[in-house]
Parts: sequence; structure tokens; C-alpha cells
Amino acid sequence: MGQKDFQLLLRFFKALGNESRLKILGILANQECSVEELATLLNIKEPTVSHHLARLKRLNLVTMETDGNTHYYSLNPDGLQAINKDFFTQEQMATLADDIAFDDWEQKVLGNFFEGERLLQIPASRKKRLVVLKWLAGQFEMGVRYPEKAVNEVIRRHHPDCATIRREFIASNLMARKRGIYWRSE
Repeated sequence: MGQKDFQLLLRFFKALGNESRLKILGILANQECSVEELATLLNIKEPTVSHHLARLKRLNLVTMETDGNTHYYSLNPDGLQAINKDFFTQEQMATLADDIAFDDWEQKVLGNFFEGERLLQIPASRKKRLVVLKWLAGQFEMGVRYPEKAVNEVIRRHHPDCATIRREFIASNLMARKRGIYWRSE
């Protein structure tokens, strides 16, 4: 997500992070209102309502129509849908963390459970166990078929419980097995 889009999303959340603005949107979703009507319904001053409406208008969440000297506001469903479509997909939300180094956490997990290349214990947490298992599975080459004895030798360099780790490899789909032959899964 670009910096411009990120700032727009931030303004959106800041705008909706105010109780009065949320209530204004709720009222305008039900009916068109003037500043005077909104001020009365919310029990706040008209200049405050105008300030809130200006912020919502900048985000294209409300529209305004004029009738003489009176301005009538309503919810802009198209603006709301555009923000939803542009920003609230899983892919777009994932880009909010583009500058986060996720492998830092994995390195921390490996540091906590390994002393050198020796696995001190198999993590109880599923996510941490998967990090450890991925590292261990990385000790096997892709495309190579290993007899169980060879798999045990590699595992024993890192941890004595070969059977548990072999089962975990299979259960996590990191390795496949057929008739005592193991290989890395894609």
C-alpha cells in the first residue's frame, strides 16, 4: 500500500474513531439532515457538527445538497463502498505490514529452542513447533528420497526423539512417506 493510500486509511480510522462522527453517520444512514437537526439530535453545537461533517465529507462518506440557505447531508453509500473495496480486502490489509520483518520472530523462536544446531526441546506451541519443524525439514534436500534410517541420522544430529519429529514432519505436510521412504513435500 502506498504512503498516500496509507494516510487516507489512517484519516478514515481517525474520522471513525470519534463517537459523534459515528453517530452522525448512523443518523445520516437513516435520513437526510441539516446541521441544525444533527446538533439537536446529538445535543452538541452547530459549529462542532459542521466540523465533523467537513471531516466526513473530505473522506467522501457524506454528501451535501442545498435547498435555499439550508444544507442537507446524507450518507454516501458509494464512498463507503469504495473505501471498503479499495482498503478492506485481505490483500490490502496485509500490505499494512509490508515493512515488518516477519522472519525476526522466527529467528527469535529458533534462538529460544536451539543451542547451536541442537534442539533443546520440541515447542508445545503449534506455531513455534512449525517454525522449528520447517528449520529441521530444511536439513533435507528437495527431490531426494531418504530411507527412514537416513532421516533418523539427520534428526539425531539435532534432537534424540526421531520418531516424534518424523511424525510431526508428516502431520505438518513438510515431508511425505511411503513404504519407509521419506521426501520433502512441496
